[in-house]
This record gives sequence, structure tokens and C-alpha cells, in this order.
Amino acid sequence: MSENSTEFKLGADAGSTKPKILEAKYIIPFILVASLFPLWGFANDVTNPLVKAFKDIFLISNAQSSLVQFAFYLGYGVMAIPAAIFIRKYSYKAGILLGLALYAAGAALFIPAASYAEFNYFLAALWIITCGLALLETTANPYVLSMGHPDTSTQRLNLAQAFNPIGSLTGMFIASTYILNELKVAEFRANEQAAHPEYADMLPSVVDGKLTTALETFSKTNPVEHQAMQAADLATVQGPYVAIACVVAVLFFVFLFNKLPKTMSHDHPLTGKELKETFGRLFKNGCYLEGVVAQAFYVGAQIMCWTFVIHYGMTSVGLTASEAQGYNMWAMGIFLASRFICTFLLGFIRPGQLLMVLAVGGFLLTIPVIFVGGYLGLYSLIGISACMSLMFPTIYGIALKGMGDDASLASAGLVMAIVGGALMPPMQGALIDGGELISGIPSVQTSFTLPAICFVMICLFGYRAHTKYKV
Repeated sequence: MSENSTEFKLGADAGSTKPKILEAKYIIPFILVASLFPLWGFANDVTNPLVKAFKDIFLISNAQSSLVQFAFYLGYGVMAIPAAIFIRKYSYKAGILLGLALYAAGAALFIPAASYAEFNYFLAALWIITCGLALLETTANPYVLSMGHPDTSTQRLNLAQAFNPIGSLTGMFIASTYILNELKVAEFRANEQAAHPEYADMLPSVVDGKLTTALETFSKTNPVEHQAMQAADLATVQGPYVAIACVVAVLFFVFLFNKLPKTMSHDHPLTGKELKETFGRLFKNGCYLEGVVAQAFYVGAQIMCWTFVIHYGMTSVGLTASEAQGYNMWAMGIFLASRFICTFLLGFIRPGQLLMVLAVGGFLLTIPVIFVGGYLGLYSLIGISACMSLMFPTIYGIALKGMGDDASLASAGLVMAIVGGALMPPMQGALIDGGELISGIPSVQTSFTLPAICFVMICLFGYRAHTKYKV
């Protein structure tokens, strides 16, 4: 039975021939596992603004500050396959517990990182957090897919993923209200701009450069005051991470003392031979391999659009970092609403076809982002979130459909693809640092050529999924 003939509802009459999205016996386990999805949404979006914050706090380049995203998403590339092997050998519950433990430990490490005022320590803490997130995502996504009929698996995963933006919105709100709004370096920039009324007649990108130069001069002429300002800002940054460490620790014990159903067979131990055979099957699965590639491009596009919206708002419109982050929150609100709408549409439109349409929309919206700028460009950048809302779980569901017990290892490849978020933001940061690519257009705007290319690749996968793989 195809997905476009599936009713979008949590239950059905006992005599119904149409598969349920979620059977009664899985409701409580589903709610528990779905509670994990906001956790990586929070971690992603409370971390995104750190790229700009650390640039000013440590006085480093855009490419260097983008190492925040490199370290954050590198954990997915390193941990994904070990996580899948661990889950296959033990259980989904064991994967969840280990993931939560690593998440809490990494967040707690922000305390010594702030105390030593060492940028590399923050990168290490972020990497440990994402090692935990890799375990959680490698576990939660296939676990949700396995909680019911295969024909409703993509809809079920989209339903669970719909809770992810709740964590993202919370992370954005915390970042805007309790980090960016409280930074002493932001106060310095505001005071510097107020002391130079002539800046009002300059381009936002020029003003941003002058404020950065003033900050660098202040660090050299007043090193003691600058160090005090830096220490205060790093203490501000660590606060939300200490809080989330406590929340994750509580969740660890909730899962520890709750029984979860076993939906994966452990009748056959995961031997070296079986591991080789499983990977052999995966490498022969064209739809799966293309899905992994598409997922890497999607995550890269998402992280670039959400990370550099702050840079875009500051250099193309003239907003403060906190004001620009406010627009990021609007983008996430649109993302959340669009995900519920598109999840409903999956009951009537095939996943590959819908993915293709959304990718075309994302590409078209990058055009004013690059060539127009100003508020129209900013609004278009926010609008891209509506197109991205369904991409991750839809690519995931298409690639894993019908995998059975291979899903836990196949999931590792899709989680590893999140490393696209580690590789592409530094590339965009380097483009911004490199200056204008097109005369008269700020480099922040032209850097969004990279997300445009990503949407082309996603559209190609959607087209092939719809026409060749009939998904």
C-alpha cells in the first residue's frame, strides 16, 4: 500500500484495512522517544549564534569562528557508525542512555572551557555533545520508523520530527535573550555606533567592519578591561549549556527506569561477517546512497541558512546580533508550521514529489537573498525555512524504507551525512572573509550561492526518488 493512500490519523477501527500511523501499544514509547527530538533541535540552535558571538569574543575570522559548526557536526561523522553498531549489538534503549550521558557530559564541560577562556576547549565540548546527539539520532529515527507499519513509517517519522523545532525555538529564544542580548561585546558595539553618528549614512557591511576594528583596537589598548569583558561574556555563554546538562541528566533517569518495546531482532549476533554483508547490501542500494548524499547537502544548506542569518541581518540590513537572531526565531516558527502542514500533505503526495517541489522553492528564494539584499533578501532567507521543513525526515524515510533490521546500520550513514553541517559553514565563512565575488554585492549575500547549489542537489534526489525509485 502506498503512502499517498494512507490516512493521516493516529488510530483506526479494528476492521480497517489501512495501516495506522501509530498503534495503541506504541503511544507511550513514541511519546518518550519523541521527547528526545527537541534535544538536538535545542543544541543546534543555541549553538548557531555562537559562530558570531565567538568571532567577537575571541576576535577571530569568520572562517575560524565557523569551526564551531565544524566541531559540532563532526561528532556525527565520527560517532554515527560506532553508534549504529552499538545499538545493533545491545538495544535502542542502550543507545539512548549512552547518548544522553555524552550529551550531558559535553554540556557540563562548558564550565571549565569558560574558566580557562580557551576557544579550543569549547570546540571539544561541542564535539562531545554531538557524539551524544549522533547516538540519539541514530537510535531515535529508526526506532520511530519501526513502531508500526512500513507504509506509514515516513509519516510517523515526520510526526516525531515535528517536535524538533520546539527545541530549536527554545534554543533560539535562549540564545537571543540570555546570550546575544547580554554580551558585553554587543554593548561595546552599540556604544561605539552611538558615538559615531556618521555611521548612519554608511552601508551596514562597512559599519560592521569599523565596529570590529574598534573592538580589536580596544583589546590592544585596554587589555585588562577587554579580558574582563571576555570573561563576563564566556560566563554568559556557559549558562544555557549548564542548564541543558541538568535537563538531559533528568531524562537519562526517566529512560533508565522505563521499559521500551523491542522492535529490532537480536536473534543473530552482529558478527564481522554480518557487518560486511550488511554494508554490502547498503552499497548496492542506489536509493539509499543517493539519500545519504542528499542528506549531506540538506544539512549543509540548513546550517548555513540558520547560522549566517545573523551575519546577513547585520551586514545587509544593519541589525544588531540580537535583532537578527529574532528573525531567525521567525524562520523557525515558519519551519515548525510548515512541517505540520507538509506532514499532512504526505498523506496525498508522494514523498519524492513533495521533496522535489520544496527544493525548487528553496532554490528560487536564494535568488533575492544573493542579488537583492536588504529586507527583501532577509525575508526570502527566512522563507527558505518553509521549504526546508520536511527535507530531513523525508530524505531519511525515503532512504530507509523497507530496510528491516538493516535500518540501524543504514541510519548511521544518514546520521553521518550530518557532517555536511561541519564542512559547508566554514566554506561559507571563507567566502565571506574573501571579500566581494560580484562587484557591489556584499560577500555575505554572494556566499548564499552555496545553499542554492545544495537545493539543486536535493531537487535531483527528489526527482529520482519519485521517477526511478517510485517513492
